[in-house]
Amino acid sequence: MTRYAAVLLAGGAARRMGGVDKPARPVGGRPMLHRVLAAVADADERIVVGPSGPVPAAVRVTREEPAGGGPVAATAAGLALLRPGTTTVALLAADLPLLTAAAVAELRRALDRSTAGLACYVDGDGRRQQLCGVWRLPALRAAVDRLAAERGGTVDGAAVRGLLAGATVREVAWSGAGPPPWFDCDTDEDVRRAEEWTT
Repeated sequence: MTRYAAVLLAGGAARRMGGVDKPARPVGGRPMLHRVLAAVADADERIVVGPSGPVPAAVRVTREEPAGGGPVAATAAGLALLRPGTTTVALLAADLPLLTAAAVAELRRALDRSTAGLACYVDGDGRRQQLCGVWRLPALRAAVDRLAAERGGTVDGAAVRGLLAGATVREVAWSGAGPPPWFDCDTDEDVRRAEEWTT
């Protein structure tokens, strides 16, 4: 498979959890952020955008401009740190405690076998899980630049679904065993469900 980098989006206000540092919440005894980092341990580089707490030495951390500017601003900040020669990037939320290396590999294979700019999971209702996907870097950069142009030169506050407008998408249905890898934790109840799946 094509080599890749990983950008993890760890910002967000976590309003439905009372404003806690959501990626730091443990699931199965490990912070959600660290579980996602483990799922992309084979990436050439790993970048976390947002507050992170301690991370492995090889992981780089940055912040979006302005802080709290949303997932597209965070995506742009992560892309700015990628090394020359990067062609493929996994763009992932940092609150996906059930994500696995196998699930990421399935997305990478799907992208390699297509001409699409993005391979992402779709749930049982056909909703694209845009923060559980793998992009061709030129397509992602073009999507960010297009959104910025449409918004007067800024992506501050832009919704992540705006990145998909005009992008060619290879939709991937999860074929593996176990819980859906795109399951994110927005509430305490979500954390409880994730804990049940990891036990």
